[in-house]
Amino acid sequence: MTLAATYYGANGWLLEFDDLRVLVDPWLRGSLSFPPGEWLLKGELPCERKVPEKLNLLLLTQGLADHAHPETLALLPKDLPVIGSVAAARVVERQGFTSVKTLSPGESTNHQGLQVRASAGAPVPMVENGYLLEHPAGSLYLEPHGFLDPALEPQPLDAVITPMVDLGLPALGAFVKGCSVVPQLVERFQPTTVLASTSGGDVRFGGALSRALQMKGSVASTGAQLPASSSWTDPRPGERLLLKTDFSD
Repeated sequence: MTLAATYYGANGWLLEFDDLRVLVDPWLRGSLSFPPGEWLLKGELPCERKVPEKLNLLLLTQGLADHAHPETLALLPKDLPVIGSVAAARVVERQGFTSVKTLSPGESTNHQGLQVRASAGAPVPMVENGYLLEHPAGSLYLEPHGFLDPALEPQPLDAVITPMVDLGLPALGAFVKGCSVVPQLVERFQPTTVLASTSGGDVRFGGALSRALQMKGSVASTGAQLPASSSWTDPRPGERLLLKTDFSD
Protein backbone atom coordinates (compact mmCIF):
# COMPACT_ATOMS: atom_id res chain seq x y z
CA MET A 1 0.00 0.00 0.00
CA THR A 2 1.33 3.40 -0.98
CA LEU A 3 0.65 7.02 -0.07
CA ALA A 4 2.26 9.55 -2.42
CA ALA A 5 1.92 13.25 -3.25
CA THR A 6 2.98 15.34 -6.25
CA TYR A 7 3.05 19.13 -5.94
CA TYR A 8 1.78 21.32 -8.78
CA GLY A 9 2.61 24.72 -7.30
CA ALA A 10 0.35 27.21 -5.49
CA ASN A 11 -2.41 25.09 -3.88
CA GLY A 12 -2.36 22.18 -6.32
CA TRP A 13 -1.59 18.54 -5.47
CA LEU A 14 -2.04 15.06 -6.85
CA LEU A 15 -2.55 12.62 -3.98
CA GLU A 16 -2.27 8.87 -4.50
CA PHE A 17 -3.84 6.46 -2.03
CA ASP A 18 -2.74 3.21 -3.67
CA ASP A 19 -4.51 3.34 -7.06
CA LEU A 20 -6.93 6.10 -6.00
CA ARG A 21 -5.76 9.38 -7.59
CA VAL A 22 -7.09 12.64 -6.13
CA LEU A 23 -6.44 16.03 -7.74
CA VAL A 24 -6.59 18.89 -5.23
CA ASP A 25 -7.13 22.60 -6.09
CA PRO A 26 -5.43 22.42 -9.50
CA TRP A 27 -4.09 25.36 -11.52
CA LEU A 28 -2.47 23.81 -14.58
CA ARG A 29 -2.88 26.32 -17.40
CA GLY A 30 -3.64 29.98 -18.01
CA SER A 31 -3.46 33.06 -15.81
CA LEU A 32 -5.17 33.78 -12.54
CA SER A 33 -6.94 36.96 -11.49
CA PHE A 34 -9.57 38.17 -9.06
CA PRO A 35 -12.31 40.78 -9.43
CA PRO A 36 -12.27 43.64 -10.26
CA GLY A 37 -9.48 42.75 -12.70
CA GLU A 38 -5.88 41.91 -13.48
CA TRP A 39 -4.71 45.38 -12.40
CA LEU A 40 -5.38 44.31 -8.79
CA LEU A 41 -3.75 40.87 -8.88
CA LYS A 42 -2.66 38.61 -11.71
CA GLY A 43 -0.79 35.32 -11.42
CA GLU A 44 1.07 33.52 -14.19
CA LEU A 45 2.51 30.00 -14.23
CA PRO A 46 6.14 29.50 -15.23
CA CYS A 47 4.99 26.59 -17.41
CA GLU A 48 1.81 24.72 -18.24
CA ARG A 49 1.28 21.26 -16.81
CA LYS A 50 -0.55 18.30 -18.26
CA VAL A 51 -3.71 17.02 -16.65
CA PRO A 52 -2.76 13.90 -14.64
CA GLU A 53 -4.03 10.64 -16.07
CA LYS A 54 -6.48 8.19 -14.52
CA LEU A 55 -8.02 10.62 -12.03
CA ASN A 56 -10.64 9.28 -9.62
CA LEU A 57 -11.61 12.43 -7.73
CA LEU A 58 -11.35 16.22 -7.82
CA LEU A 59 -11.14 17.70 -4.30
CA LEU A 60 -11.63 21.46 -3.90
CA THR A 61 -11.10 23.38 -0.67
CA GLN A 62 -12.44 26.74 -1.86
CA GLY A 63 -14.46 28.35 -4.62
CA LEU A 64 -11.95 31.14 -5.30
CA ALA A 65 -10.09 31.08 -8.61
CA ASP A 66 -6.75 30.01 -7.09
CA HIS A 67 -8.42 26.81 -5.88
CA ALA A 68 -11.26 26.24 -8.38
CA HIS A 69 -9.46 27.65 -11.41
CA PRO A 70 -11.97 27.98 -14.27
CA GLU A 71 -9.52 27.48 -17.15
CA THR A 72 -8.11 24.35 -15.51
CA LEU A 73 -11.56 22.99 -14.69
CA ALA A 74 -12.43 23.30 -18.37
CA LEU A 75 -9.67 20.76 -19.15
CA LEU A 76 -11.10 18.05 -16.89
CA PRO A 77 -13.72 15.47 -17.90
CA LYS A 78 -17.13 16.57 -16.71
CA ASP A 79 -17.96 13.12 -15.33
CA LEU A 80 -15.01 13.25 -12.92
CA PRO A 81 -16.47 13.05 -9.38
CA VAL A 82 -16.01 16.23 -7.34
CA ILE A 83 -16.04 16.85 -3.59
CA GLY A 84 -15.89 20.50 -2.56
CA SER A 85 -16.96 23.30 -0.31
CA VAL A 86 -20.30 25.01 -0.88
CA ALA A 87 -18.64 27.76 -2.93
CA ALA A 88 -16.49 25.30 -4.90
CA ALA A 89 -19.52 23.14 -5.72
CA ARG A 90 -21.27 26.15 -7.25
CA VAL A 91 -18.25 26.80 -9.49
CA VAL A 92 -17.97 23.24 -10.83
CA GLU A 93 -21.72 22.91 -11.33
CA ARG A 94 -21.63 26.04 -13.50
CA GLN A 95 -18.80 24.36 -15.44
CA GLY A 96 -21.02 21.36 -16.17
CA PHE A 97 -19.61 18.71 -13.82
CA THR A 98 -22.24 16.04 -13.29
CA SER A 99 -21.19 14.29 -10.05
CA VAL A 100 -20.70 16.88 -7.31
CA LYS A 101 -20.74 16.24 -3.57
CA THR A 102 -20.92 19.32 -1.34
CA LEU A 103 -19.41 19.13 2.14
CA SER A 104 -19.73 21.74 4.85
CA PRO A 105 -17.39 21.76 7.87
CA GLY A 106 -18.09 18.75 10.09
CA GLU A 107 -19.61 16.66 7.29
CA SER A 108 -18.04 13.50 5.87
CA THR A 109 -18.36 11.22 2.88
CA ASN A 110 -16.65 8.11 1.54
CA HIS A 111 -15.34 7.86 -2.00
CA GLN A 112 -13.97 4.50 -3.15
CA GLY A 113 -12.56 3.73 0.29
CA LEU A 114 -11.33 7.26 0.99
CA GLN A 115 -13.00 8.83 4.02
CA VAL A 116 -13.23 12.60 3.48
CA ARG A 117 -14.08 14.82 6.44
CA ALA A 118 -14.45 18.55 5.90
CA SER A 119 -13.17 20.92 8.57
CA ALA A 120 -13.63 24.66 9.01
CA GLY A 121 -11.03 26.46 6.89
CA ALA A 122 -10.30 30.03 5.90
CA PRO A 123 -13.03 32.71 6.06
CA VAL A 124 -12.55 34.33 2.62
CA PRO A 125 -15.16 35.71 3.48
CA MET A 126 -17.30 32.56 3.56
CA VAL A 127 -15.81 29.80 5.70
CA GLU A 128 -14.24 27.32 3.30
CA ASN A 129 -12.89 23.80 3.84
CA GLY A 130 -9.90 21.92 5.06
CA TYR A 131 -9.95 18.11 4.77
CA LEU A 132 -8.99 15.14 6.89
CA LEU A 133 -8.40 12.22 4.53
CA GLU A 134 -8.22 8.61 5.75
CA HIS A 135 -7.59 5.54 3.62
CA PRO A 136 -6.09 2.08 4.25
CA ALA A 137 -2.96 3.35 2.41
CA GLY A 138 -2.48 6.37 4.69
CA SER A 139 -3.90 9.50 6.25
CA LEU A 140 -3.33 13.23 5.89
CA TYR A 141 -4.76 16.65 6.65
CA LEU A 142 -4.71 19.66 4.35
CA GLU A 143 -5.88 23.26 4.56
CA PRO A 144 -4.32 25.92 2.31
CA HIS A 145 -4.51 29.06 4.48
CA GLY A 146 -3.35 27.84 7.86
CA PHE A 147 -6.71 27.74 9.65
CA LEU A 148 -6.99 24.77 12.03
CA ASP A 149 -10.50 23.75 13.07
CA PRO A 150 -10.54 23.28 16.86
CA ALA A 151 -13.22 20.61 16.39
CA LEU A 152 -10.67 18.19 14.87
CA GLU A 153 -9.61 15.64 17.46
CA PRO A 154 -5.93 14.86 18.06
CA GLN A 155 -4.81 11.79 16.15
CA PRO A 156 -1.59 10.61 14.50
CA LEU A 157 -1.44 11.19 10.73
CA ASP A 158 1.06 10.25 8.07
CA ALA A 159 1.25 13.74 6.56
CA VAL A 160 0.04 17.32 6.80
CA ILE A 161 -0.12 19.71 3.82
CA THR A 162 0.00 23.32 5.00
CA PRO A 163 1.52 26.72 4.35
CA MET A 164 4.77 27.22 6.27
CA VAL A 165 5.03 31.02 5.92
CA ASP A 166 2.66 33.90 6.69
CA LEU A 167 1.28 36.05 3.87
CA GLY A 168 -0.69 39.21 4.46
CA LEU A 169 -1.42 42.86 3.80
CA PRO A 170 -0.42 45.77 6.05
CA ALA A 171 -3.99 46.90 6.75
CA LEU A 172 -5.59 43.45 7.01
CA GLY A 173 -2.96 41.25 8.65
CA ALA A 174 -2.13 37.70 7.64
CA PHE A 175 -4.61 35.75 5.52
CA VAL A 176 -2.20 32.79 5.22
CA LYS A 177 -0.91 31.72 8.65
CA GLY A 178 1.75 29.11 8.18
CA CYS A 179 4.25 30.15 10.86
CA SER A 180 1.73 30.04 13.68
CA VAL A 181 -0.30 27.01 12.59
CA VAL A 182 2.50 24.49 11.93
CA PRO A 183 3.38 24.00 15.63
CA GLN A 184 -0.33 23.49 16.37
CA LEU A 185 -0.66 20.98 13.54
CA VAL A 186 2.35 19.01 14.75
CA GLU A 187 1.01 18.93 18.30
CA ARG A 188 -2.47 17.91 17.13
CA PHE A 189 -1.56 15.29 14.50
CA GLN A 190 2.05 14.18 15.15
CA PRO A 191 2.61 13.85 11.38
CA THR A 192 5.51 11.86 10.01
CA THR A 193 5.87 14.44 7.21
CA VAL A 194 4.92 18.11 6.84
CA LEU A 195 4.61 19.32 3.23
CA ALA A 196 4.87 23.05 2.48
CA SER A 197 2.11 24.36 0.23
CA THR A 198 0.36 27.53 -1.00
CA SER A 199 3.37 29.84 -1.48
CA GLY A 200 5.47 27.55 -3.71
CA GLY A 201 5.85 26.67 -7.35
CA ASP A 202 7.55 29.79 -8.73
CA VAL A 203 4.22 31.39 -9.65
CA ARG A 204 4.71 34.99 -10.77
CA PHE A 205 2.27 37.60 -9.44
CA GLY A 206 1.76 41.17 -10.59
CA GLY A 207 -0.69 43.99 -9.94
CA ALA A 208 -1.27 46.51 -7.16
CA LEU A 209 -2.05 43.89 -4.52
CA SER A 210 1.08 41.85 -5.19
CA ARG A 211 3.28 44.87 -4.45
CA ALA A 212 1.65 45.23 -1.03
CA LEU A 213 1.88 41.55 -0.04
CA GLN A 214 4.14 40.84 2.91
CA MET A 215 5.74 37.49 3.74
CA LYS A 216 6.78 36.58 7.24
CA GLY A 217 9.13 33.73 8.02
CA SER A 218 10.46 31.05 5.68
CA VAL A 219 9.81 27.38 5.08
CA ALA A 220 13.28 26.56 6.40
CA SER A 221 12.88 28.54 9.62
CA THR A 222 9.45 27.03 10.30
CA GLY A 223 10.72 23.55 9.50
CA ALA A 224 13.68 23.98 11.85
CA GLN A 225 11.23 24.26 14.76
CA LEU A 226 9.67 20.84 14.13
CA PRO A 227 10.43 17.97 16.49
CA ALA A 228 12.70 15.19 15.27
CA SER A 229 9.67 12.91 14.85
CA SER A 230 8.31 15.09 12.00
CA SER A 231 10.31 15.69 8.84
CA TRP A 232 9.45 18.56 6.49
CA THR A 233 9.70 19.07 2.74
CA ASP A 234 9.54 22.15 0.53
CA PRO A 235 8.51 20.26 -2.61
CA ARG A 236 9.49 21.03 -6.19
CA PRO A 237 6.58 21.14 -8.65
CA GLY A 238 6.31 17.86 -10.51
CA GLU A 239 8.25 15.90 -7.90
CA ARG A 240 6.46 12.77 -6.67
CA LEU A 241 7.01 12.25 -2.96
CA LEU A 242 6.55 8.80 -1.45
CA LEU A 243 5.04 9.40 1.98
CA LYS A 244 4.28 5.87 3.11
CA THR A 245 4.75 2.33 1.82
CA ASP A 246 3.41 -0.79 3.51
CA PHE A 247 4.25 -4.18 2.00
CA SER A 248 2.69 -6.14 4.85
CA ASP A 249 -0.26 -7.19 2.68
